[in-house]
Amino acid sequence: MKKFLTPENILNVLLIFVPIAIVLELMHASATLIFIASCLAIIPLAGVMGKATEHLAEKVGEGIGGLLNATFGNAAELIIAIVALRAGLYDVVKASITGSIIGNILLVFGLSAVLGGVKYSTQKFNKTAASMGTTMLTLAVIGLVIPALFHFVVEGKPNAGEQELSLEIAVILMLTYILSLFFTLKTHKHLYAGGHGDDADDAIGTEGWSIRKATTVLLVATAFVAVMSEFLVGAVQATAKTWGMTEVFVGVILVAIIGNAAEHSTAILMALKNKMDIAVNIAVGSSIQIALFVAPLLVFLSYVIGPQPMDLIFTSFEVVAIALSVFIITTVSQDGESNWMEGVQLLAVYAILALAFFFLPA
Repeated sequence: MKKFLTPENILNVLLIFVPIAIVLELMHASATLIFIASCLAIIPLAGVMGKATEHLAEKVGEGIGGLLNATFGNAAELIIAIVALRAGLYDVVKASITGSIIGNILLVFGLSAVLGGVKYSTQKFNKTAASMGTTMLTLAVIGLVIPALFHFVVEGKPNAGEQELSLEIAVILMLTYILSLFFTLKTHKHLYAGGHGDDADDAIGTEGWSIRKATTVLLVATAFVAVMSEFLVGAVQATAKTWGMTEVFVGVILVAIIGNAAEHSTAILMALKNKMDIAVNIAVGSSIQIALFVAPLLVFLSYVIGPQPMDLIFTSFEVVAIALSVFIITTVSQDGESNWMEGVQLLAVYAILALAFFFLPA
């Protein structure tokens, strides 16, 4: 029984919701049922995508493998955001970006620190790599604060160039992200090598698949995530109204948790194996990907598939939430070690922010 109740097996059981969601959509069932089924279907599909990506990374080598992880690590969130972008639900898109950043920093790392800390009194990780990650996140905060501040200063003034500013900041963020890949995969890869022993590979399950099998599984899972995302986004407005929630809360909390489910389980599993370097890289690295890669990419895509170009003007509360999250993860990670109480503190901040977003007026 204990062997069956592994994170991977639990995720596999949830795959039953893929056909259930399709049937509900074809039957034109209630938006709430379609939303719930789609959410539960995306969770295991994201896990399958993550596993296939790890297999590919092992086969094709460290450099290309790292790029694959960077591209597909947040694929579920990216697909959901693209579908919402095409539908013109820009508030949901921005909220999902906010939720993914604070969710990875506070929820993923918080749970990892708590569960790993219960088993090991103190867990160590490379503080230089962690410091670089939190500095990159600080850059992301600046990239979000400046458009919001600029919007406040020029509000009411015609031809202020807010969209142009967002586009050019997106270019800077994307270039910085590309350079960060070169830093982590080439010039300073030794800083990110900690914890990648045989135990880590076994825990993730990256042995035994051919390139063809991994590629096929990745493409099929991606296609199903795209379909489920269509269902989810199509039902999000009606579901939010039924549950008395704002679209911002749904994007920041629900959609972000759903899209990050696979990374949640992997980070926790690594922490339980005392591979805290990997857990930190997953939590902080994923937030960096969202802020410096996914957000700019969505701005670029909005010019092609969106009803109108998307800007980087987030609400004041979203910017403050991200800034506070980056501040506390910087404080917690600066000594290069963690314990369960620090994890509790991160989860407490996440709970406070979640409550605030829930009560935030529409």
